Amino acid sequence: MSEEIITEARAWRWLLTRCDNAACQPLPGPLAPAAHEVLDLYGPILEPDTIAIGQLGQSLDGRIATHTGHSQYVTGPEDIRHLHRLRALVDAIVVGAGTVASDDPQLTVRDVEGRNPLRVVLDPEGRLAADHKVFAAGGPTTLVLHKPGHAPDHLPAHVERAELPVETIMADGEQRERFAPRRVRDHLEARGLNRLLVEGGGRTVSRFLAADTLDRLHLTIAPMIIGSGRPGITLPPIDSLSRALRPPFREFRLGGDNLYDLDLRSKP
Repeated sequence: MSEEIITEARAWRWLLTRCDNAACQPLPGPLAPAAHEVLDLYGPILEPDTIAIGQLGQSLDGRIATHTGHSQYVTGPEDIRHLHRLRALVDAIVVGAGTVASDDPQLTVRDVEGRNPLRVVLDPEGRLAADHKVFAAGGPTTLVLHKPGHAPDHLPAHVERAELPVETIMADGEQRERFAPRRVRDHLEARGLNRLLVEGGGRTVSRFLAADTLDRLHLTIAPMIIGSGRPGITLPPIDSLSRALRPPFREFRLGGDNLYDLDLRSKP
């Protein structure tokens, strides 16, 4: 008798099991091509004890939205499914207050099998309104990080709150208070949240990247030219291309989009 071929669905369920049990039994039998790709793409996320992954979907010219903030959708349905798989494999999703204000995302796992992670919103001033989807009752837990003295007391009681010191940075020519990415990661890991997905927006992912706080970056490029609008990655200026980041990468096809899995911890 020929061995049973492992399907993509079975490989995905095995990855979900491995999330909670690193010592789970290896998959028996040969892998279907789609199953092999699933294990190849998502397996590295589960290997280290702690990991922070950045994720962005952008156009060919590096835009994640138009100048009005319209972003649904830059990338195709296969990339949306990929994003939901990332969510299912992590302990917490991290987003900035701007993403919640402009996109009003649910930050849940819907397109694939898997559990919902904790949702973490970085809102130093505690200004987000209570009517956003991440604060609705009945969904996964949401944690709002705010600076001392700015607890969002107007939010529903089921929304968790934690204060964190801020640092003053220059942004768009103005002084602004932001959380240091390393401090955010340390705070979440102290809570036992060891696999983090920094999902957006572009400014938040860029700050984590600039602070050397990401281990991997999943960057999906759609065959689209927006021409102007909100940029994806924005880092401090460099004087020479010799200082440009050139991380090792793997490339995957997601429908009509290209996904680059950048390994920020390995040297090229």
